[in-house]
Amino acid sequence: MLDRAEETRADAQALLTGWRDAKLLRVNARGQVRYENGALVLDKAIELSPEPSPAAVFLGIDGGVHLWAVRDPDLQGSLTDLRGMSNTVDDLTASVLSTAVALLNWHDKAAFNSADGSATTSSKGGWSRMTESGHEEFPRIDPAVICLIHDGGDQVLLARQHTWPQTLFSLLAGFVEAGESLERCVEREVKEEVGVDVSEIHYLGSQPWPFPRSLMLGFAAVADPAQPLVFSDGEIAEAHWFRRAEVREALAAGDWSAQGSGARLLLPGSISIARTIMESWAELD
Repeated sequence: MLDRAEETRADAQALLTGWRDAKLLRVNARGQVRYENGALVLDKAIELSPEPSPAAVFLGIDGGVHLWAVRDPDLQGSLTDLRGMSNTVDDLTASVLSTAVALLNWHDKAAFNSADGSATTSSKGGWSRMTESGHEEFPRIDPAVICLIHDGGDQVLLARQHTWPQTLFSLLAGFVEAGESLERCVEREVKEEVGVDVSEIHYLGSQPWPFPRSLMLGFAAVADPAQPLVFSDGEIAEAHWFRRAEVREALAAGDWSAQGSGARLLLPGSISIARTIMESWAELD
């Protein structure tokens, strides 16, 4: 796992010393990176500049080597993003790429202070931005809930967005609103998207999701399959209750992107917390 090295961020001398042998990840405007033979392609940071660049962000330390990332709109090569890596990505790669994309996306929109419009500059290796007056701002993360809705037995409710392939279904998800608890967000989002009331809400786990800078918080909840489905907010094209055997069959078939269009049920790829949650539920007797 990546050492995020918080104590190093504010140590300018340590960053300068580490820069000499540091590795640099280049990320284009779409969050894509060079990815070859199952690994991220990293450059020598010193080739970007002789000392830490204000445009680069310090990601942490791996095996004693400092890792940085920088936006490169002209990036060329075999490019992909975290979704495209699917089954080939390991924990270190996911952590490095998630951190890089989230931080760079924040910097893209944080050049000016939101309160008075004054210019800000990167500080602490890209983990904050400072105004001339000394006000410090930090990266913003957008919390979102994702929930497996089941009937307490053998059925799970899965939904499809309008832009997805016809048989690709997943869990319901949505962003947390201001002044809202996570549990209340689960209740509201499910009600808005499919018109169903849920109970017995409990937390399962989380996943950084840099599209563009979210944190996915996983839950499970119980609902009644007899309650009519109502798609009131326009986000969901359709939703259905599926049996555990159907979910197991779809999981066994692999990543949705590798299957043909004739599959009866397609599920999200292994990079997503949605699939992890469904795998755990499917394993239950």
